[in-house]
Order: sequence, then C-alpha cells, then structure tokens
Amino acid sequence: MSNERNEPMDEPQLEISVDASRELVDIGLAVLLDIRQPFELELEGAVDGAVSVPLFRLKQLLGKHLSEEEQELLDADEPDERDFQHFLSLINQHHVRQDQILLCLCNSGRRSLRAAQLLRDLGYVRSLSVREGFRGWQGAGEAD
Repeated sequence: MSNERNEPMDEPQLEISVDASRELVDIGLAVLLDIRQPFELELEGAVDGAVSVPLFRLKQLLGKHLSEEEQELLDADEPDERDFQHFLSLINQHHVRQDQILLCLCNSGRRSLRAAQLLRDLGYVRSLSVREGFRGWQGAGEAD
C-alpha cells in the first residue's frame, strides 16, 4: 500500500517543511546541517547557527562514489581516516546523537534528500531534508 506520493507507507518521511524546521531549530531540538558547497555559502550567505558539511565532502567521507562533476567541484584527494574523524568530530562537537533530529539544507531541497538518506544509512535515523532548501528558508525568514 502507498500514500498519495507513491511512497511505501512503512518508509519514514524524508522531508520536513521550512516552518517546522525553523521551529525545531529555534527550540533546540534539531541541528541544521548546511550541505551547500563553500562557494554557495559565499554567494548566497550562510544560515546562522547551521553546521557547514558540504554534501560532496560528506559523500566522499562516507565512501560513496562521486560523479566526475562532483569530484571537480570538490577538487580534493581521496579521504583518509583523519578526514572521516574530522566529519565525526564536526557532528560530535554539536553533541549530535544518533537519535537526534538532523535537518539537511541545500539550495532547493534536492541534494538535501540525498544527504538525509546518507545520514540515515550511517545510523542517524532522524535525518530529514528541508523542503525548498535555502530558498524556502530565506523566504520564510523574510516573512517574519
């Protein structure tokens, strides 16, 4: 059986609205992971309080295959154990537990779906993608 979006009913939801995300972050129940590349942060601005963990770097650290375009954007060597430990320390310095809510934010909400799934595969089962991404986040902030 499936729901209106043709997803299996037993598969946990992978997206969350901008409003719900902002509320969870504001009350301290979630950690916001900004997965945009550094050049995107420079061009569009960072989100206050977000932890910057670029998706391509996350994929690489988790041993996932990068496309040629992703590797070019990342422009880095293969990760070693030290890189993986750095990623974990980034997460741990924010006291992230595997049962904590992790909200992944990209520009539009597409890459963050992949990041949330990668984090779930790593055991962070409450990882979610912020629907509409930074654009929605920024628009919601202007409405405040």
